Amino acid sequence: MKAVSVKKLVFAALFAALICVSTISIRIPTPGTGGYIHPGDAAVILAGVFLDPATAFLAAGIGSCMADLSGGYFIYVPITFFIKGFVAWGTGLVYRRAISKGKSRKIAVVLGGVIDIFLVALGYFICETILYGSGASLASVPSNLLQGTGGLVIAEVLYPLLERPLGIVAEWDAEGTEV
Repeated sequence: MKAVSVKKLVFAALFAALICVSTISIRIPTPGTGGYIHPGDAAVILAGVFLDPATAFLAAGIGSCMADLSGGYFIYVPITFFIKGFVAWGTGLVYRRAISKGKSRKIAVVLGGVIDIFLVALGYFICETILYGSGASLASVPSNLLQGTGGLVIAEVLYPLLERPLGIVAEWDAEGTEV
């Protein structure tokens, strides 16, 4: 088993906190669903970009489910952990693949954001169909698509601000090892 570097642990904790705070700080209620739209998806996308996929999964899952826990959305805690974790993991994989194929980093962030839009809408649709039925789950799809799109736009704006001046971009290989 590999030892986790302090740097990796600190970045994971920072992203988990950023995801939690950005999810609970600005809430735009969605009519008829009981949910809300928030900028937390931007931080989930950026976790996928700046962390290796496994660490991004944990940071996004923990940060997002902590927001649900603190907001009283108890039934969504495990659901959100896996959906947002897979979003960050998928974003990271798509981002790395796009970079390896010669795409620009900004395009790679957009492609990762598309993963966010798709997985959030699909993941919550499936889980809410099980919980509430297909009618209620269909009602949440537009707000989930809007939330994902907003996250993509915010992530695209924040990415260049975080990439160079803060120097937090680390290069990761396909296995998630820092190079």
